[in-house]
Amino acid sequence: MSVNRRIFLKRLGTTIGTAAVGSLLLPSMASGKNVFEQEFNAPSPDVSEEDFWVWVQESFTVSPNIINLNNGGVSPQPKVTQDTFEKYNRLCNEAPSYYMWNILNEGREALRADLASFAGCSPEEIAIDRNTTEALDTVIYGLQLKPGDEVVLTKQDYPNVINAWKMREKRDGIVLRWINLELPSEDEDALVHAYTSQFSDKTKVVNITHIINWIGQIIPVKKIAKVAHEHGIDVVVDGAHTFALLDFKIPDLDCDYFGTSLHKWMCAPFGSGLLYVKKDKINKIYSLCPDSDPLGDKITKFEALGTRSFASEMAIGSSLDFHLAIGSKRKEKRLRALKDYWTNRVKNLPGIRINTSFKPQYACVIGLVSVEGKKPGEVVRYLFDKYKIHTTGIEWENISGVRVTPSVYTTFRDLDKLVLALQKLVS
Repeated sequence: MSVNRRIFLKRLGTTIGTAAVGSLLLPSMASGKNVFEQEFNAPSPDVSEEDFWVWVQESFTVSPNIINLNNGGVSPQPKVTQDTFEKYNRLCNEAPSYYMWNILNEGREALRADLASFAGCSPEEIAIDRNTTEALDTVIYGLQLKPGDEVVLTKQDYPNVINAWKMREKRDGIVLRWINLELPSEDEDALVHAYTSQFSDKTKVVNITHIINWIGQIIPVKKIAKVAHEHGIDVVVDGAHTFALLDFKIPDLDCDYFGTSLHKWMCAPFGSGLLYVKKDKINKIYSLCPDSDPLGDKITKFEALGTRSFASEMAIGSSLDFHLAIGSKRKEKRLRALKDYWTNRVKNLPGIRINTSFKPQYACVIGLVSVEGKKPGEVVRYLFDKYKIHTTGIEWENISGVRVTPSVYTTFRDLDKLVLALQKLVS
């Protein structure tokens, strides 16, 4: 189903209201809707599905000389987000302390409400920060753990998260109980058991990465969380690679804490993120950068970051509306189709191994491919030097290969070049 222009522009009204803060802005800013109408020349309702995705592709300003298949690291922003950022960056530079603290600071509340609506939770449970690391570090360093308390996590979790837990181990004497996952896995019960078998009467926290970034493995968070809560264990979720990718709401996971980066699958400005803390948990953790009440019950205590990029924050609304205009279900379906397209064409090539599940309940857009006799770095260099295809090599614990992550602007033609390159490499 295509996006109707009228509905599209109606949705954009949210962005304008969120970011512009109405009549408080300069007269030149009040004409924002006309700018948005020009930028979002949405397809008519009867346009074909592929023509719709052509329109999405044309909404980005990506290089025509590089095929970027490392969107799992950080995504480019659609042009409307770039324009929104530039608009508010210029405004801030007219009188920084006035516009930043007296005007745009108020815009965060409308944005918080919009993000909370999308995430399916209360605005009182959403803090806006700069990335997943900052969000999860806030929780990891803020939890009131004592020597001997145990935390369950995996060796396949993200390094910054692992290092934060290791610091607490060294500083506070907590005990880390490690899981070494064998991936890819298509055994949900085994995945759940890998976590829950480590629970003891000393376990206080379980750290779960919703999608393992190295390989694209989806972890059954809700089932693990159910067992954890039966034992009085807090659930911390790293949602860097699921928010605005998989079609879900944060409360669906039954977690206590959730952190994500909006500059990944939301395609928001670089250095924008989100922290969810369940309402009744807010007063149980210290804020990372304390305000006057570090154990208070207000979600805003986690935003005492000092000076930050207000332009980045205000432009998040444009990316959210761009995402909503595509539709969560439609976006997830498209990204799955892109991953399936290239993996199915190379999986039977001699010397090629796809290290990511083909089943939708265990993987989405991230795919990991390895080539027999080649190190990941060699394949990465070959793809870029010969075909200008940008990927990333993964060598972490027991995972090795080249990670391929298309995005909404990626074409099947782009992936045909990846398939050709891999065919040439193994021939």
